[in-house]
Amino acid sequence: MDLEKDKYIIVELIPTHSKADKGIIVQISALKLNGLKLIDRFDYRVNDNLIENNGLKEMISYDKNSFIYTDNPLEILAKFKLWVEDYPLLLTENTYTLDYLKNLDNKKELIYPYLNMTHSYNVFNEIIDKYKLKPSNHLVDLLYEAVIYESNK
Repeated sequence: MDLEKDKYIIVELIPTHSKADKGIIVQISALKLNGLKLIDRFDYRVNDNLIENNGLKEMISYDKNSFIYTDNPLEILAKFKLWVEDYPLLLTENTYTLDYLKNLDNKKELIYPYLNMTHSYNVFNEIIDKYKLKPSNHLVDLLYEAVIYESNK
């Protein structure tokens, strides 16, 4: 895929459990791109009362006004499925994310090879250092900036 010319979506999914049959999606953030041009964004979360894990609840407590909220965790995936159309998905993680998105027929792959990096526990700090980016809670935005920087090389 040519990230400077093709259409694609950068996706970050946060679940309550590493197995889709044991958890729910609490947040999906995604950017729909046409080459380097941002077309649309998708920012959905479940309401806090559906999250039992206080650490997870705290982790996603940023920028509350930037998200659309729902009391139905299945609604997030249903709306996302319509929103993604047939765009390929570039993922931030490929184990639990693939499990939660298994019913989507879209092509799915990790974004890191396009940044000449590999996925690791510390990959976002490495991206911030590599591209001299300001830290952000919006990981898809960091990845979008990194793609732009990478295209300028």
